[in-house]
Amino acid sequence: MKRTIFRAYAALLSIALLASCVGDLDTEPLNTRVSTATLVFKDPASYKEFLAKLYGAMTLTGQRGEYGQPELSAPDEGTTSFMRMYWSAQEITTDECISAWGDASLIEYHSHNWSEQNFYVQLLYQRVFINIAYCNEYIRAASARVDGLEARLREEVEQYIAEARFLRALYYYFALDLWGNVPFVTEADAPGAYLPPQIKRADLFAYIDQELTAILPALAAPGTNEYARADRAAAWMLLAKLHVNAGVYLDNAGTDHYTQVIAYCNEIVNAGAFSLANDYSSLFLADNDRLRQEIIFPIAEDGDNGRSYGGMTFIIHAAAGGDLDLVNDIGIAASGGWAGSRFTNAFVNKFADPSGETDRRALFFTDGQTLDITNVTNFREGYLSRKFRNVTSTGARGKNDTFVDTDFPLFRLADVYLLYAEAVLRGGTGGDRATAVHYINLLRQRAYGDNSGNMADGDLTLPFILDERGRELHWEAQRRTDLIRFGVFTGDDYLWDWKGNVKAGAATPAHFDLFPIPLVDRAINTNLDQNPEY
Repeated sequence: MKRTIFRAYAALLSIALLASCVGDLDTEPLNTRVSTATLVFKDPASYKEFLAKLYGAMTLTGQRGEYGQPELSAPDEGTTSFMRMYWSAQEITTDECISAWGDASLIEYHSHNWSEQNFYVQLLYQRVFINIAYCNEYIRAASARVDGLEARLREEVEQYIAEARFLRALYYYFALDLWGNVPFVTEADAPGAYLPPQIKRADLFAYIDQELTAILPALAAPGTNEYARADRAAAWMLLAKLHVNAGVYLDNAGTDHYTQVIAYCNEIVNAGAFSLANDYSSLFLADNDRLRQEIIFPIAEDGDNGRSYGGMTFIIHAAAGGDLDLVNDIGIAASGGWAGSRFTNAFVNKFADPSGETDRRALFFTDGQTLDITNVTNFREGYLSRKFRNVTSTGARGKNDTFVDTDFPLFRLADVYLLYAEAVLRGGTGGDRATAVHYINLLRQRAYGDNSGNMADGDLTLPFILDERGRELHWEAQRRTDLIRFGVFTGDDYLWDWKGNVKAGAATPAHFDLFPIPLVDRAINTNLDQNPEY
């Protein structure tokens, strides 16, 4: 799938737009240059090609490679990439990352001072909901035709529809997490001019839970699907993440959900399809598609066929400046450093030895960099990241030194182990502390290369789990959600460099645990109420 997903990247946008212009998608147009579902799905292969569009929309920005025919309007098309915008919202708002660009939206992110007019919040919101619209249109069009297909193709298309429903549930999960009460539309809503109703956060939680449970039988067994396509393990993982955050999403009414987290983690572990990769750093290289034994669900990248200034291209380039040693190390062009993303002092100090000689997860680049950040826009202040690299396990560069081959591991087994341990600590049943300690020590043995970093039972506490999640999963778009779940994203219980726009960190208001519904959408959709205190 990695090598074909971008070649099959089809223009579903044309059908989505026609939905508001042509009341009946089964009408064949007189103009043969206009595509409708009837024409497109005359070719059986198109069902898979359009499914590839849904996957590709997780990182790509338009219909024409890195630039041209964008799906969303922005001065920099790269900023319309879902993965770029989601990563920024999850990382630059936290202790893990601060940007040197001086971009007003990113300064507001890190200082917790954004408003309903923040441009990055607006772009992320638009990308999430246009991708949901794509999923809805695919589900609607394919479902209307599946009964008329030959038996073997019908079975394949039913699985494709289940995968599209998974992706829609995934995007609604992101919306639930980022904004709470959001517009809600499914394939059951007729296309055309329509102001979607706003669904309550608890109701959306229930919808995602029910939808994922319903599609499980139609998804492929763990480890049997093409690479970078969702299977049952991906659905179990999303269910685990949904339920571990139930206390946040359901206003502290989620104490009984940790048992479900353990159950879903056990499903993944007991499937027998997954194991930890031997080398931590190999999970973040240009050929990490060979490590599907740990990477449960990636966002695939391809330097030739998936060209975009968003996605992993952004994550890798923004972590480098003009230092030739670093750009060579991470496998991009000498002029390719964008001089943006750095770690905060507070996060680096979570590693006992930032050199990486003991805990190998400390993948910092320190040459010419100071640890302390006194000037937010000085890229030489703050350690850099060499975690994601456009270099293979053999040392070869990716196919393109601008557009990278490195896939983004959205879900992986290490997170399953950490979620299991957290759910046990929070009182879930169906698991035990001994297994939790064992799982954490498997991660630490890989990180340390031996047993020297092992923890004892008495070390297993919630603060330890939060820090260990940071050490294991940093820059994997987990941090904001984690800090909120542990109650330290806002407020003053945990401060980091330039939180609250103060060098030493300052308390920030609790309403920043949610992003605001963008002003532009509320101006159009009068059904939407703004989140409190915006």
